[in-house]
Amino acid sequence: MASKALILIEGHRSIGPLYVKAAQRRGVYPVTMSSDPTRYGYLTAEGIGAVQVDTNDLDAMKSAYSRLKQTHAVAGLTGFSGLDESIYVTVGKLCRHFGLPGPDPASIEQCHDKFVQRQLLSQAGVPIPDFRIATNAAEVESAAAEIGLPVVIKPVVGSGSSGVQMCRTVDEVANHTRHLLGGRHIWQSSPRILVEEFAQGQYITANMMGGSVVGIGTGEFGPLPHFVYREYSFPARLSADENARIADASLSCLRALGLGWGPANIEFRWTKRGPVVIEVNPRLAGTPDPELIQLAYGIDLIDEHIKLVIGEECDLRARHSHTASARFLVPDRDGMLEGIEGTSRAAAIPGVAEVKMYVHPNTPIVRKGDYRDLIGHVIAASPNPDQTATLLQQAVNLVNWTITPFQT
Repeated sequence: MASKALILIEGHRSIGPLYVKAAQRRGVYPVTMSSDPTRYGYLTAEGIGAVQVDTNDLDAMKSAYSRLKQTHAVAGLTGFSGLDESIYVTVGKLCRHFGLPGPDPASIEQCHDKFVQRQLLSQAGVPIPDFRIATNAAEVESAAAEIGLPVVIKPVVGSGSSGVQMCRTVDEVANHTRHLLGGRHIWQSSPRILVEEFAQGQYITANMMGGSVVGIGTGEFGPLPHFVYREYSFPARLSADENARIADASLSCLRALGLGWGPANIEFRWTKRGPVVIEVNPRLAGTPDPELIQLAYGIDLIDEHIKLVIGEECDLRARHSHTASARFLVPDRDGMLEGIEGTSRAAAIPGVAEVKMYVHPNTPIVRKGDYRDLIGHVIAASPNPDQTATLLQQAVNLVNWTITPFQT
């Protein structure tokens, strides 16, 4: 029988390659199961084993797993969330079925439904924004009136700020609702819209593994009404009391949602009434959170997750305390991305950990107001916050690109 295999369901543009490398370092052979393995360029580039199977068909997945077991000893199984995050529910079901360590699929499923998540958090007394559910324009309008403007309107299922918008006026509410229900937003199931109070205050994120808070960071967004990430830093500059309140609220979320196993990340706003939970994601955050946590604390969250998946003990003790920050590169206009300069000079600055572009020259840029607007990032780390901020700004200043507006 060949080496032990780690099965990865589907893939991920940014953290997929990190899982592949971490598995190889741990001496397990990564095998990807995907509806379309060609979507993930790193599989071909790295020569990673891939099995084509309909990942939305649980029975097909069970059969594929059983076939794989005939040639490999399976060490464990995990996977990546797509936009609707249903794949991670499948991961939980497969782990339960085959007796592998993994998340509780029922907990993951209720967490992915933002309305159910809100209800459970509310029942447990966790501070959250006021919210309503709506399925048509009239219901959205009356929910916004009850809560009071401004409101945030978002699909009940989804990620990456896709379809999420802050609306200040009745007209903005009507326009965004039309956008969501008018065929431009892709729904995985029947349309359900969450209307919620706009919680104002500093954005804070807590990264969890099992029942432990590994790192608390802060983030900044670009201009409203959208929520496009601009910057992330770990650790957050909080007092001991503020840190304790975020940690307590994070653990309350896990208890309320039944999320005792594996990774989770929780998003907060620090409002006038203290920390308010915006969202609980029952999975590892995407890039650059894992890289920032490794630079800030010396903890490799991806490796620790793989240890859990293959039934080993994880070690979440911090090795050091640095400040690590990422700035996302976001275009300010639509058009043809002609050229990108300065990335190698920026990457050569001591203390700059990574300069990564997600797109190549001659790519058309059409901004959507969500994660798809990001064209790259720069990561820097140092022993203190001010030094990190200076390094990051130096590196970002060196990266330039040209966008030529489309000919009308």
